[in-house]
Amino acid sequence: MEATPSGRALVEAGWQRVRDDGRVRPELLEAAYAEPRLRRLFPWTGMGELHFSRCTEWRWTWDIPYIQPATGGTYWVSGPLRSETVGPAATAQEAVAMVVERLPPNSGPAFVGTPDELAAHEAAAPAAGFPGPDPRAG
Repeated sequence: MEATPSGRALVEAGWQRVRDDGRVRPELLEAAYAEPRLRRLFPWTGMGELHFSRCTEWRWTWDIPYIQPATGGTYWVSGPLRSETVGPAATAQEAVAMVVERLPPNSGPAFVGTPDELAAHEAAAPAAGFPGPDPRAG
């Protein structure tokens, strides 16, 4: 799926909102934004955590790990679900790399719409002749 101009603008506006709200450490935002595979996803925050969504509208997707602040300037990577943990990261760059290693297939650019609309789009894509996920990928 290719990013549309409106999709790119929505994602960029999301990154700006995350910067402006001040709940995420600046070095983490810089490291995540510097990673092209994360920069094309829609960012959102909660409790100082940095989350990434495959769609641009709330309630966002929960299929990508997220990064939490930890003591001493370190980080903790969890998810994608709250009950799942990936592990500690000493630096923002290490935390970002841990998320990138666990990105699901077809994780970007962000889809303009809700998770339900994204799911319907993905379900219809192979039927419409668009390439779907490679069954050999995994």
